[in-house]
Amino acid sequence: MLLTPRVNYASIFNYYMPGRKTPLVNNEIYHVFNKGVASAPTFLNKREYGRAIETIRYYQNITPSLKYARFLRLSAKERLKILDKFKSRKDWLVEIVCFCFMPNHFHFLLKQLTDGGISKFMSNFTNSYTRYFNTKHERNGPLFTGKFRSVRIETEEQLVHVSRYVHLNPYASYVVKTAKDLEEYPYSSFPEYIGKTAVNLCSRDIILSHFKDTESYKNFVFDNADYQRELNKIKHLLQE
Repeated sequence: MLLTPRVNYASIFNYYMPGRKTPLVNNEIYHVFNKGVASAPTFLNKREYGRAIETIRYYQNITPSLKYARFLRLSAKERLKILDKFKSRKDWLVEIVCFCFMPNHFHFLLKQLTDGGISKFMSNFTNSYTRYFNTKHERNGPLFTGKFRSVRIETEEQLVHVSRYVHLNPYASYVVKTAKDLEEYPYSSFPEYIGKTAVNLCSRDIILSHFKDTESYKNFVFDNADYQRELNKIKHLLQE
């Protein structure tokens, strides 16, 4: 497959056009994203990011055996055993292709596996995390802006470019200083993709099957890093 080195400007602009409604169809992949109300912070520290990641791992499953509050009262060893059982069973609402959590927003690439799977997954995740965040910070009301946004992935080329877009977010937004720092950014799936962590949350083969090896994918991401920083400036202009 021929991978062009640049993302089309129009495709980025279309992501942020208001009022788009995308039907969510089984076995299709979608870029799903949302941000904090009034762009306010949604993840303030390591514990909150960790809670978000554990929440998506839990609610990926169609029928968790325990309520999440009870699950959290188990020991770390018991929680890991349950999560490993879920993963081996693969009774999922969605496949998580890749993700990135940022200080005031998040991105996913999700493949819907069951009717309403993405909507249910996103509802469970945002509702659970919002309750946690609101309790911790003694606040009320929604944490994220309305309903999540989604864009259907229409081609394989778009798929790999959007995965790169998701993984470059911390660099494009100056959350990390250098592109190399992305290898150690623990709140995205990029370290998992390049073998820097033992975490096994994503269906990486959906992306990596288009590359010779993980090093090729890493180079593909890094090659577009500075360009995406420039695109990010344009995106902010569109949102003002």
